[in-house]
Amino acid sequence: MFFEHVHLDIETLLIFINLFLRDQFTYKSARLELTGLSDHSICDWANFCREVLVEWCVKREGKIGGPGKIVEIDESKFGRRKYNVGHLVEGQWVFGGICRQTRAVFLVPVEKRDRETLLNVIKERVEPGTTIISDCWHAYNCLEEEGYRHLTVNHSINFVDPNTHAHTNTIERLWREAKRKVPLFGRRKKHFVGYLVKTMFVMTFPNSNERFHHFLVEAAALYNPQQPQQS
Repeated sequence: MFFEHVHLDIETLLIFINLFLRDQFTYKSARLELTGLSDHSICDWANFCREVLVEWCVKREGKIGGPGKIVEIDESKFGRRKYNVGHLVEGQWVFGGICRQTRAVFLVPVEKRDRETLLNVIKERVEPGTTIISDCWHAYNCLEEEGYRHLTVNHSINFVDPNTHAHTNTIERLWREAKRKVPLFGRRKKHFVGYLVKTMFVMTFPNSNERFHHFLVEAAALYNPQQPQQS
């Protein structure tokens, strides 16, 4: 079991995990509630928790949507351009989708928003035959040719298309919630995927007790001593 090699008492570790799984976890909040933990230990255990959630995300990767289902897609930028120690730091673009019927979500960091990049993600994450709703970004113009039904809404004119009633309100709410959970400042870029995965985990398990349970199940599976470790 993954507790076997822990150098903390079990109660402290469980309290830390519970803190980490909250919407607004910060190192400061961990220091306030767990005064005996050093900054180094907090950093190590936060990385451990992210590792568990990344493994959870990898295991559940698959396609969302399908015939008769609607998936809204969009891109959004997390963070803003800012100077940090004399260097210009850009925000991070994320491409996302959400199925209206199942609430299944994908969030993928992307370096470019061109047709090739976004289409590759769509093919990997959205089932053929899905009705996809997007804005009028030109990169999506080929979706009908790729086996999807495609509806658009022109946000410069209205938020709901008057003819098809297409809208992207669901994914707009997703962005608002995700940005509330992902810190805009004080985060390292190498941890950005971990923040996104945690956002998906929290959205999948909105009940805190259920979330805590599923985390422990994933941690136990990841650190199962009966499974051979890869060298």
